[in-house]
Amino acid sequence: MKRMLTELMRFKGMILLLFVSVIGSVGASLALPMYLSNVINTAIPNQDMGEIIAIGGIMLLFVLLGAACSIATGFFASLSTVGMGKNLRSLIFSQIQSFSQTEFDHFSASSLITRTNNDVMQVQTFMNILLRVALMAPIMCVGGLIMALGKSPKMSMVLLFSMPLMVIFILMVGKLAAPLSRQMQKKLDQINLVIREKLTGIRVARTFGTEQFEEERFNQVNSDFMKTSIQMNLIMTLMMPALTLILYGTMVAIIGFGGYQIIHHSAIPVGDIIAITQYVMQIMMSVLMLSMLFIMYPRAAVSAERINQVLNTTPIIAEPAVPAIANSKKGYLSFKNVSFTFPHANAPALENISFDSGPGEVTAIIGSTGCGKSTLINLIPRFYDVHSGEILVNGINIKDIELKTLRAKIGLVPQKAFLFKGTIADNVGYGLEDPAEEVIEHAIRVAQSYDFAMAKEGGLQAPITQGATNVSGGQKQRLAIARAIARKPEIYIFDDSFSALDFKTDAALRKALLAEAKAATVILVAQRVSTIKNADRILVLENGRCVGQGKHDDLLKSCQVYQEIVYSQLSQEEV
Repeated sequence: MKRMLTELMRFKGMILLLFVSVIGSVGASLALPMYLSNVINTAIPNQDMGEIIAIGGIMLLFVLLGAACSIATGFFASLSTVGMGKNLRSLIFSQIQSFSQTEFDHFSASSLITRTNNDVMQVQTFMNILLRVALMAPIMCVGGLIMALGKSPKMSMVLLFSMPLMVIFILMVGKLAAPLSRQMQKKLDQINLVIREKLTGIRVARTFGTEQFEEERFNQVNSDFMKTSIQMNLIMTLMMPALTLILYGTMVAIIGFGGYQIIHHSAIPVGDIIAITQYVMQIMMSVLMLSMLFIMYPRAAVSAERINQVLNTTPIIAEPAVPAIANSKKGYLSFKNVSFTFPHANAPALENISFDSGPGEVTAIIGSTGCGKSTLINLIPRFYDVHSGEILVNGINIKDIELKTLRAKIGLVPQKAFLFKGTIADNVGYGLEDPAEEVIEHAIRVAQSYDFAMAKEGGLQAPITQGATNVSGGQKQRLAIARAIARKPEIYIFDDSFSALDFKTDAALRKALLAEAKAATVILVAQRVSTIKNADRILVLENGRCVGQGKHDDLLKSCQVYQEIVYSQLSQEEV
């Protein structure tokens, strides 16, 4: 919660105005009973109507002043807390931007979304109440206590019993609510996870007829959340009736004591009893207001803790302390005895991988599913960091290159092509500052996307829907390839990026790419032997180890794993 308060203090001007409005509101609330007491204790001569109207006007002014100050309090509190929420979301988003794949694997996308939206909203709402109550309630409580003691110390002694009772009850409720709040946020994560998976895989669910299963799965997590919420609300609903009972019990005790004093001693004026009653009411209401904080605090504290977990996470992928100076080389990539193990894994995903690739060369990577092909290429842009060995780009260890500089040298087409909502031109020119139309058109032509792009209404300005549902899988892949081409990188990385293409388009695209990437090195992950057989170098992976390296013809003679892959796809004549 400390970080949230720090962010809140950025709005010192608003908080100062808030404090002024709180003082005005409290002052009006405390002055009105005092004025009313004096009026009641002082007889109005001959029931002078003008005097009565004047008294009523003064009382109305107190009420209007208090109302105006209360409105100002709410306004300034809202401005401060909404600004704090905006800053927190920006901080979380900026932090997420710096995360490596390891951090994403740790938190999960659904949890990060919940923390950015729901958790920030919980903290923002709590801070709003905190600003309005934490300033007003103590001042009201202390001021009311002083005024009540000034009128009658004996009558005010009732508070010595009622106030501790209220505080103890509030603390007990807060202790019970804290673990339930933590459970609620975790179960909200589960709801978001199930919804996200369902929406992402809705076609698969419909194809396999598992709508009922998915509905039951959602109902399960939804019911768990509901049960925890009911437990939480049950505890909270007990608070207000109990506190109200204590409040009215206190009022009865004060009025009873005051009545006894009047009947037997006539020592306390009626106006003073009314004033003390009002002050005690204000004192007890300030405690009730503070109880609102205790109602909200457990969940807000859990949300703040979850936000801090994100903000305090130090990304494993760190920028170099002293970035290396660039040299004149371009398009060189080297792996030197590279090994990598996923967190908590029992065996390395890659082990002792070595190869060199230069400008104009195509290095292909092939192997069975799960052998480490995608893991290998994810090490190049430092989505993960190697555990031993080193990766060199242009002769410099990638750990000594600024991340922005390193990734600017790479054109990556991931295994699952992703397009953003926007236009074709927006997606192809993504990452470029004000890309020229000629650059985008050239990239689309090389990626064999020109015909279908121009056939759409609007051409390059044709819209791409969210999730790219208005283009086919092959079109999506080609636009993703065009995006990599448009930035003219030194290193092209294609992670099985031709799988959705027919053989004719595949061949035409590879031919155009060879001409386009003469000054760059190409890393090509593929499942089809026909896609890689002409590569300058082929790496054959099995269980994270390189069991063969060389050209197609050489590997056919020397690598049994490669022979099995080739003969499973091609006939003897095609080989």
